[in-house]
Amino acid sequence: MLFENPRASRSVYPADLQEVMSVSSAHQSRDWLSSWEHLSQNSTPLWSLPGVAKEAGVAQFWVKDESVRSPLASFKALGAPIALIRLILRLMPHESFDPRGLITGRYQNDLRDFTVISATDGNHGRALAAAAQSVGCKCVIVLHANVSTERETAIAEYGAQIIRIDGNYDESVEHTAKLAEQNGWPVVSDTSYEGYEVVPRDVMQGYGTISAELIEQTTVDIQVACPFTHVFLQGGVGGMAAGISSYLWEVYQEQRPTFIMVEPKQADCLYQSAVQGRPAKATGSVDSVMAGLACGETSPLAWRFLEPSVDFFLTISDEDAIGAMRLLARGSATDIPIVAGESGVAGLAALKILVRDSEAAKKVGIGSDSRVLIISTEGATAPAVYESLVGESAEAVGARQRNWQLKQL
Repeated sequence: MLFENPRASRSVYPADLQEVMSVSSAHQSRDWLSSWEHLSQNSTPLWSLPGVAKEAGVAQFWVKDESVRSPLASFKALGAPIALIRLILRLMPHESFDPRGLITGRYQNDLRDFTVISATDGNHGRALAAAAQSVGCKCVIVLHANVSTERETAIAEYGAQIIRIDGNYDESVEHTAKLAEQNGWPVVSDTSYEGYEVVPRDVMQGYGTISAELIEQTTVDIQVACPFTHVFLQGGVGGMAAGISSYLWEVYQEQRPTFIMVEPKQADCLYQSAVQGRPAKATGSVDSVMAGLACGETSPLAWRFLEPSVDFFLTISDEDAIGAMRLLARGSATDIPIVAGESGVAGLAALKILVRDSEAAKKVGIGSDSRVLIISTEGATAPAVYESLVGESAEAVGARQRNWQLKQL
């Protein structure tokens, strides 16, 4: 289903939002993480896929490939560690820790008795566990029933204590809050709730690195028009979308691109928020193959940014996502094969839906002059799941990607 947001604005980036998240703070976060061993020192690739563009009837189609951001294989590597650093600096101002020294383990002896906790669908918890290991503190991760054992193992590899509960993601968030209160552990969550906004803000701020790289990769002069006419963003609780859209809005102001939010049909909390005009809950089961987007409640903080910036909200099926995964993995003579996980392909799945419906495409403004961007937020974070859905392993797709690149030389 497609919903046009009547509250979307083309005004300048509001001052009250800039006080919460800004380009300057995003740049600071990027600088602090520049020495972390679990982050690539290079920008992630921005692939141009002319074959997909031609099939969709648009001028250009780009994929920002976050699968190689980190050995963690997800964009979440930008959010959790910066939130952990900022949390420690706030809680221990008397220690005068250097932010870069924190993430490189300089103060491990000082932090060995410090514990943080979070609920996760997988990627955020893995990034937090890795950051905690680097910093030298302890980490407790709460997983709900639908998180695969494969993702659990990936988190545990970084030394986190795992706690399993029955129920869904939102119930794991509630359980996390109880444990935090009982034990005096700070929560490092990527979703906000009443009385808890500072840490989720820091998580969202970390995602500004993606936007900064996009601008560097497409134009030398940020004063020129935005290189993208349409940007498709994944849902979840809304943090990643808020981090990226706020950055691009602040840079391009009234000339910002059209933002299109994409969610699983059964985890449509942001879609429902747009319809109701307030942070809302999903109407479905929330159980989706797009594990990173299987969230039942909108982050109120993220909604402050999404309500005035996202122009359209669209829901997709699991089958749509699987088809998009296979399309990117397959590649072609003109298009490089890409390893994109279940949640990473939501934007492509949405584009395919829109171009099959001429009225919907017209409403969104998708046409022959459109320059479309999607963010592939993850690679094969659960390799066995990826192989079962795509029909070949991530390693096989990666090998074909390398062969494709060699042929271009």
